[in-house]
Amino acid sequence: MTAIVVLGSTHMDLVTRVARAPKPGETVTGRDFRTVPGGKGANQAIAAARAGGEVSMIGAVGSDGFGTLLRQTLAASGVDTDLLHTAAGPSGIAGVVVDAEGANSIVVIPGANGTVTSLGPGEEALIAGADSLLLQLELPLSAVLDGASAARRHGVRTILTPAPAQPLPPGLLAVTDLLVPNEHEAAALTGIADPHRAAEALLRQVPEVVITLGAAGSLHASRDSPPFAVPAPPVTAVDTTGAGDTFTGALAVALGEEKPIERALHWAAAAAALCVQRPGASTSMPYRPEIDNAS
Repeated sequence: MTAIVVLGSTHMDLVTRVARAPKPGETVTGRDFRTVPGGKGANQAIAAARAGGEVSMIGAVGSDGFGTLLRQTLAASGVDTDLLHTAAGPSGIAGVVVDAEGANSIVVIPGANGTVTSLGPGEEALIAGADSLLLQLELPLSAVLDGASAARRHGVRTILTPAPAQPLPPGLLAVTDLLVPNEHEAAALTGIADPHRAAEALLRQVPEVVITLGAAGSLHASRDSPPFAVPAPPVTAVDTTGAGDTFTGALAVALGEEKPIERALHWAAAAAALCVQRPGASTSMPYRPEIDNAS
């Protein structure tokens, strides 16, 4: 079984569904409201565990009720939470607005995630025993760099999702093996809107890139092979929240199982397509048999 460590965020998603998102200064009436466990780190951990990985989570939840629910949700999906710490104070939250087309906009309040500034006792050893380390940018960047550096020291594949898009600390891309931005994040990192040209630019900093393109699929680029695109399965999206994290978690499992990269990307795309057909983030992520059947 593929061993995956996720160093990342946990949030309680406060999800409001609306016919359309409000414009600045406008009030609209929503259709419904739900609380859904999420956070990019927790989402990737749950996605990878449901896809068949042996997953451990490093991060922090708050000492509030949300923290208890977040920990329980991870454990229920088979994620090891021994190194998911409890910090005094509130857990992170994300305010999510989902429109009738399934598109979302999100505001994140870090909460307990902001206390994770570096690796703690036992965490480098956990990373050293993994096949892959999954990272995002919802923790302090010092912790992300610390984790990536530890993975590099031990020859562990580092997969970085550069979201939310922001300036990166010097050296982070130098210790990243696979970068998985969406097209907007790729443009923010490079200043180049065209995904193919952005991928070329990113290959000067990392050896391998997968740019996710939503309903258009994904683009793979590597220093060792020509770029190629992988289409997404045609589906009707209900809620795109968590789709990128589902893709990345499933991709990490596929790579750990040594699937050829094109096959791994098709398999990850099938997982993401299943996710967007259901409401919610962590609650919408598919299990291994579903992914195998869809791919």
